[in-house]
Amino acid sequence: MSRWVGKVAVVTGASAGIGAAIVEKLVQEGLIVVGFARRKERVEELAKKLQKAKGKLYAVKVDITKEDEIIEGFNWVKKNVGPVHILINNAGVAKNNSLIDGDSQKWRDVLDTNVFGLCVATREAIKDMKLNNVEGHIIHINSIAGHKVVNFPKLNVYGGSKYAVTALAETLRNELLHENLKIKVTSVSPGLVKTEIFETADSIEKAAIEGRPALTSEDVADAVWYALATPPHVEIPELTIKPLGETF
Repeated sequence: MSRWVGKVAVVTGASAGIGAAIVEKLVQEGLIVVGFARRKERVEELAKKLQKAKGKLYAVKVDITKEDEIIEGFNWVKKNVGPVHILINNAGVAKNNSLIDGDSQKWRDVLDTNVFGLCVATREAIKDMKLNNVEGHIIHINSIAGHKVVNFPKLNVYGGSKYAVTALAETLRNELLHENLKIKVTSVSPGLVKTEIFETADSIEKAAIEGRPALTSEDVADAVWYALATPPHVEIPELTIKPLGETF
């Protein structure tokens, strides 16, 4: 894994949960990590915690639903830390809503974050990798809901957005093959993960979650590291992880 030491990784949605765990794992392993987040101050707090780690963490304020902020974020990376080698598309949201009588703005928020923002960040990362002849790695944090329709309250467009991520990962791999670019693509699809959703869930969701087996954010970070740790000739297109006993 020495090939990644000192290299630049961009992690979206880096302020909490899975994103923060991924950031911490990469910095501990010696990477230069740029955390994109709306709550920049939380990434800055994490950077202070990791001051003695092998790598380094920088915080950049980026709202992943805003194309201009994503582009500005990548411009900051180019000017201040160097070529991008890894992109972790972690930013994602789920909104309490329904398809029957749902709030259309909440649908847009989910799709703008989980699909459109992911596409823009991927485009900007690959542009930089191509310019610098980098053999990089793009990782989408997906979900089991991107592979099967899960009977869970109020998922509405979330599952559709994650099915899109599954298709986008494979479509991206095909495009990279056509252009003969040595950039890996991995979709990491966790089952239920114990993150801030447990604290912000409403009573119906909490009842559905309570007592169910769940992964930790660190489990997902370990899966990301496993995919990154493969030798240059090995690619993991899909990595699905579930807590033991999960019934979804």
